[in-house]
Amino acid sequence: MPRFTTSDGLSLFFEDTGGDGPVVLCLAGLTRNSTDFDYALPAMTAARVIRLDYRGRGQSDWAEDFMSYSVDREARDAIELLDHLRIEKAAVLGTSRGGLIAMHLGQIAPQRLNGVCFNDVGPVIETDGLEIILVFIGRNPVWKTLDEAAEAFATRIPGFDGVPPSRWRQEVTKHFVETPDGLAINYDPKLRNATLATFDPRAEQPDLWPLFDALKGMPLAVIRGANSDILSAQTYSEMLNRGPILAAEIPDRGHVLFLDEPDAVAILQSWIDQLESPS
Repeated sequence: MPRFTTSDGLSLFFEDTGGDGPVVLCLAGLTRNSTDFDYALPAMTAARVIRLDYRGRGQSDWAEDFMSYSVDREARDAIELLDHLRIEKAAVLGTSRGGLIAMHLGQIAPQRLNGVCFNDVGPVIETDGLEIILVFIGRNPVWKTLDEAAEAFATRIPGFDGVPPSRWRQEVTKHFVETPDGLAINYDPKLRNATLATFDPRAEQPDLWPLFDALKGMPLAVIRGANSDILSAQTYSEMLNRGPILAAEIPDRGHVLFLDEPDAVAILQSWIDQLESPS
């Protein structure tokens, strides 16, 4: 099982497809893990794909200090993973929080960044979507089995039309584990404490546009779910105005995309074609 140890002593899990293509580091959503990118892997065979479980998520260690569940610390973990693998530069495919980490990497270590593809995230996080996330983060679901959860996902998650039941069954296995007492989340519940200490949806959010603008000159892409409550149509349009940036808006999808939608696949492959391969 591939793991590395961070500078503060945590063992983090990662997967690496290897190969000689451009390196794409996949960074998942806030409560999610490397399995977020299972559906996208077939579209990225031209790249060396590295997927990381953040601290406290998936198969990685939980931190004693829950405040280390932060964009800053997770960005440093990403750099330490690249150091561990002796990789000088990587492009980031960032889902939600992963896109925020990518912008932070562009600020603290621009020489390590080779491009960014934003999966339903941008420099402005919509308050309505953030408030929904804050309701469930760190809490076990009410459902007792994965089958119950899959049925609930199929009927209760807004913005997703035409998704087969089999896909929702796959999805719930990425987020929950069955226990004798019902389903449990597969990440540290104290991620809730860290998030509530960091984000106040009622407060003015930091201006991330300078971080986005600083990425100009490297290959950029953005894929938006047309029904997203995190990346608004207005923010998406402004990202395009500040381009150049490859872009697609996927109908019948909310937050977040699976990344095997045909238009998403086309953007991913076009973006990878633009990336600099290792010398």
